[in-house]
Amino acid sequence: MSKIGSMRGFLASSIGVTCAAALALPLTPPAVAATARPVPTTEAATAARPAPHAGTPDTTMTNRRAAEPYAPGSTQSLPLEPLTRNRATPTGPDTPEQGLTRRSVRHFSLVGVVWDNPAAELHGRVQVRTRAAGTGTWSGWQDVETHNGEHAADPDTPERASGRVRGATAPLWVGDSDGVELRVRSEPESAEADSAHHGTGARTLPAAPPLPSGLRLELVDPGDDAPPPDAPEDDSRTTGLAEEIAAADEASVADEISAATEAAATEASAVNTDLAPLGAIEIPALNRAETEQEFFTLNAGELTEQQRVRPFVGPRPRIVTRRGWGANEGLRERGFRYTKKVKAAFVHHTASGNNYRCSQSPSVIRSIYRYHVRSMGWRDVGYNFLIDKCGKIYEGRAGGVARPVLGAHTLGFNSNSMGIAVLGSYGAKKPSSAAVKAIARLTAWKLGLYRVNPRGKTYLKSAGSNLHRKGKKVRLNVISGHRDGFKTSCPGRKLYGKLGSARSKAARYQGR
Repeated sequence: MSKIGSMRGFLASSIGVTCAAALALPLTPPAVAATARPVPTTEAATAARPAPHAGTPDTTMTNRRAAEPYAPGSTQSLPLEPLTRNRATPTGPDTPEQGLTRRSVRHFSLVGVVWDNPAAELHGRVQVRTRAAGTGTWSGWQDVETHNGEHAADPDTPERASGRVRGATAPLWVGDSDGVELRVRSEPESAEADSAHHGTGARTLPAAPPLPSGLRLELVDPGDDAPPPDAPEDDSRTTGLAEEIAAADEASVADEISAATEAAATEASAVNTDLAPLGAIEIPALNRAETEQEFFTLNAGELTEQQRVRPFVGPRPRIVTRRGWGANEGLRERGFRYTKKVKAAFVHHTASGNNYRCSQSPSVIRSIYRYHVRSMGWRDVGYNFLIDKCGKIYEGRAGGVARPVLGAHTLGFNSNSMGIAVLGSYGAKKPSSAAVKAIARLTAWKLGLYRVNPRGKTYLKSAGSNLHRKGKKVRLNVISGHRDGFKTSCPGRKLYGKLGSARSKAARYQGR
């Protein structure tokens, strides 16, 4: 009972946080806002866990994250197992292979693989096949992008040093599914690499590196809607405590958690009240005159006479808020973190595949949000904004769409920048013209608020990446691709090739 008392005490203090200060936040807040530990929304227990569906593996075990009970918005986390070598997928004698044999599971729509050490890289191939719910049809094998640390909080930041962060692949959207099969195969970094000759002229491939430890398959169910405030989740990472709370007055704990979650939702909406009413599901578009008036109001006392005459800020686009796409604010860490200003925009793709309808975009975003927070251990979704293939713009990381919110999108360059992710994979597929136009409209407005020319160049100080050493001042395009700050294929060759067009369009929207 002592654990329950201390937990309730913490919840009561969390609920007591007011949102009045958030209503008065300036456009450029302090570099780091006060934060609290995450709201323990999932430390409440359910009275009893439902029995898994037939064929569903029981993954509940000490010191392992088990599958959460089926509920709108949940994650099943399954430890990988060594696979028997298969003739159809041959491997060398030194090639480790792990995965999961075909099985039935609870409903999910997005998959990813995580491992213990965020600094460890997975060199190899990750493939998954899934069974469509309702039809029972199995997909072919689909590749999951290995990702390897390119999207993350900067080194030496509290988010990176939280102890909760894990390595992860990119997420893959597969649609409503109830069966899965997975294989993860280690491969040499270069299949063409040569090793030493052995006197006969024969060459051998280098040995495959070991797979990272603690590999797990994450199956994410986005839910049909935002979880109701009176339906707290079970945290699969707590064992024992759940049963203890369930035996006590769990209804009271659930009420406290519900209030804390609602307070977090109010907090996330309050930082946008300069732009839309509290609780709005979207921030409406403004024409040029309205946007300029808003710009003068938000920047009162900070503008030169020339900036007052020619503000060079693009018309504000319509933006779907976190409430609009159904964010469960109880998942993220409370409070917000800010950088000083916005000097650059990094464009990404989510690498989650293109097999989604625009009507499913909120579900895709809820899944990515849950994957970033629950599976990868981040404080919130990593991107500041997301754009779907129909050109709709969505608010990403909480803290206010007009404010310089510190994200976790471009390792080494999250400070003084913002991250924009287009939903999909654009290595081989061209992005839609609507998505490219949305990038231009969003950057024309947001960069304009900080008096930045989207066709210009800027300098950012590297916090350390695999492309630029820590402390180096790097000259970048104001609108850059992820690969300009980190050695990666993101945002995909086809989307990267459209950034010149986005820069020109954004400059025109600003009246340049």
